[in-house]
Order: sequence, then C-alpha cells, then structure tokens
Amino acid sequence: QVQLVESGGGLVQAGGSLRLSCAASGRTFSIYSYAVGWFRQAPGKEREFVAAINWSGGSTYYADSVKGRFTISRDNAKNTVYLQMNSLKPEDTAVYYCAAPFNAYTNYRVNQEQYGYWGQGTQVTVSS
Repeated sequence: QVQLVESGGGLVQAGGSLRLSCAASGRTFSIYSYAVGWFRQAPGKEREFVAAINWSGGSTYYADSVKGRFTISRDNAKNTVYLQMNSLKPEDTAVYYCAAPFNAYTNYRVNQEQYGYWGQGTQVTVSS
C-alpha cells in the first residue's frame, strides 16, 4: 500500500521559516515518477491548494497567497518533495498535506480531486 509521509511541521514565529518534506513509504513507490501537490486545511476552513510540482520538477505552480514566499522542489535521488516556507504569517497556520495522483509522469495538478494518494498531514502553527 502506498503511503505518503509528511514531516517538518512545527511552531514558528511570524516571519520565520519551515521546510516540509514529503516522502513515500510502503510498497515500491518511486515518488520521483509522480507530480506532487501540497494542500493545507486551517481550522474551520476547507482544504486548499498551496503548491504543486510536475514529475520531473521542471514545472511548478503556486497559490497566490504563498507566491514569492513558498518554494516547492524535489530531490529525486532522495525520493522526497519539499515545501520551503519563508516569511510565514499567522494565516499560514494549518495542517499541511502532500498528495500524488494515481498516474505517474503527469504535469502538476491544482484540484485535489485529481490526487489519489494522500499523507496524514503535518501541523504548522505560526504565532504572531
């Protein structure tokens, strides 16, 4: 069974930085073959798109709310996708999830309905 595992969340002051990681576990699953998206869900709100990267790492896309502050990247040798978050704001507080579509070798996806594999999430809390 494919499982995605997020790590790197925590408590940080406004203006600080965190780097989230998304790795695959379970049966042989090479995350480097898959587009990956990051989503977040704040308390009382719906889950929203944050950033995505295509399978090769050549294309990325960001939500307007994080553009210029967050960077998505991948290290295929480590089978890991990262979300570098800088200049964090209290409104970035949420549970962050990484996801991958069922099909490999695709471009990035923005709609969460296009993702089939999800991680359990990691909490990011930004204090003011």
